[in-house]
Amino acid sequence: MPENLLAIDNGTQSVRALVFNPQGNLLAKQQIQIEPYYSTAPGLAEQDPAVFWEAVCEACQGLWAQGVDPSSLAAVSLTTQRGTVINVDKNGDPLRPAIIWLDQRRTEGLPPVGGLWGAGFKLAGASQTVAYLQAEAEANWLMTHQPEIWANTHKYLFLSGFLTHRLSGEFIDSVASQVGYMPFDYKAQDWAKSWDWKWKALPMDRELLPDLVAAAAHLGEITPRAAAATGLPVGLPLIAAAADKATEVLGAGCLEPHIACLSYGTTATINTTHKKYIEVIPLIPPYPAAVPEAYNFELSVYRGYWMVTWFKHEFGLREQRIAEARGIQPEDLFDELVNAVPPGSDGLVLQPYWSPGLRFPGPEARGAVIGFSDVHTRAHLYRAILEGLAYALREGAERTEKRSGVKIEQIRVAGGGSQSDAAMQLTADIFGLPTARPHLYEASGLGAAIDAAVGAGIHPDFASAISEMTRPGDAFEPNPAVQTRYDELYHNVYKQMYKKLRPLYKAMQRVR
Repeated sequence: MPENLLAIDNGTQSVRALVFNPQGNLLAKQQIQIEPYYSTAPGLAEQDPAVFWEAVCEACQGLWAQGVDPSSLAAVSLTTQRGTVINVDKNGDPLRPAIIWLDQRRTEGLPPVGGLWGAGFKLAGASQTVAYLQAEAEANWLMTHQPEIWANTHKYLFLSGFLTHRLSGEFIDSVASQVGYMPFDYKAQDWAKSWDWKWKALPMDRELLPDLVAAAAHLGEITPRAAAATGLPVGLPLIAAAADKATEVLGAGCLEPHIACLSYGTTATINTTHKKYIEVIPLIPPYPAAVPEAYNFELSVYRGYWMVTWFKHEFGLREQRIAEARGIQPEDLFDELVNAVPPGSDGLVLQPYWSPGLRFPGPEARGAVIGFSDVHTRAHLYRAILEGLAYALREGAERTEKRSGVKIEQIRVAGGGSQSDAAMQLTADIFGLPTARPHLYEASGLGAAIDAAVGAGIHPDFASAISEMTRPGDAFEPNPAVQTRYDELYHNVYKQMYKKLRPLYKAMQRVR
C-alpha cells in the first residue's frame, strides 16, 4: 500500500519536489531554480505564471528520473510563496503576468471606506491603516489601471489556487493559503460576510474567488492532463496544505503556543500557534495555521535576512573567493566573521527596519546603526545585522506573550539563516531560551507533507503526525554571561532606539 508523501514547495527563488516517508525522513528531492520576478518599471515585480507551472512539472519529472516510483505516493500537497496573485479566464489560463509578493505598486487616492465602518475606524484611529491596505491591494490597482483585464477575469487567485487548478482542474484553494490583500475573514477563516468592510475596501465580486477547504482536506485529484505534464498518477489525492510560512511552523513541530518558530528567510518572522484569535497588533490579523481552526501569531521583519544577502554582496567578495578556492560553503567563512567579534559587537547596535511594516514598528521607520567607533570593522557590522534581527524578533515575542498570556519557552529556527551555527547561538543568547533547528532543513515542505499525511489517513491526527514526523535537530543553549550582556543592550539601547529616532524618521519622511 502506498504511504509516501509528495510535497511541492513553490518558493520565491525555486520550486522543490520533496518525497517524505511517514516518519518524516526526506527520501528524494528535486529543486528547480526560477527567476523570482522581472520588472518593467521601478517597484514592479511580475512573472509569467507558466514559469511556476513548468518548474513544478520539471521538479516532479526529476524525481522519477532519480528512480522514485510514483506509485509509492499516497498523496500530494502544495505550499507556495504568499501574496502572489494571478487573474485567469474560465479555463484557468492567465490573463496577465502574476503580481509577485515583492511588488511595490500602490493605488493612491481611492475613496475611503465610509458609513458606519468609516466612522468606527476614525474613532479607533485606524483610518490610516485601512487606507494603507486599500492602496497596497493589487486588486485595486488592477481595477483602476487595467479595467479590461479585471472585466475579463473569471477567477482571481493566489499562486496556490492557480497551481491547484493546474493539478486538479478545480477552482479551489486551502483556507490556510489565504494570506494577502483579499476580502478574507481571518477570524472565521473564510471569505468575509457580505456586510464586512473588506468588500468596501476591495470592491470585487465574490464569484471571482475560489472555494475554500480546511488544511488536510481534499482539494481534488490529479487530472489526466496534469498527470501527462508531471508524471504524477491520475487520481492521486491532492491534499490542502498552507502558505509556506505556516507549513514551516508545522514542519518545525511548533504546534503548541509555548514553542516559537523563527524563520530566518528573506522575510524574518516569529510565529506561534494558538487556538484563540488575537490581534497582537490591532487590525493586523493572525494568519491561518497549517492545522484547522488554529492561528499563527506572526510578527515579521520585512527583508530580514535580505540584509545578510546584501552584506555578502557588498562586503563579502573576499570570503566568496576563498570559499570557492577551498571548495567550501561561503557561510562557513561568514560564521568565522561573526565569531571574530564579541557578543554585542563592541557597542554597535542595528535596528533592522530597512523596509518598515504597517504597524510594527510604524510606516515611517527606517534602518539605523548606532555606536560606530574606530574599533569597528565589517565583521562587527555583520554580527550587528544578525543581532539586530534577533532583537527585533525578541521584541515581537514579547508582544505576543503580552497579548496571548502564554510564555514562550522554546525556540525553533528554520530558513536559510538557521544553517549558521553562529546565528543559532546568538539567537539562543539573545532570547535566553533553548534553541534548535528542525531535524530537516526543508521544514516548509515537511509541514505540507504532514498535512498530506493527516489528509490521506497515514496518521490519525496532527498530534500523532508531528510526534512521528518532526523532532529537534542541533540544539543550542544560552550562555548565561552572554545572555546578561545582551539583556543590557536590548533593554537599555535597542528598545530605546525607535522611540528616540522616530522624530527624525518622521522628518525624513516629510523631506522625501
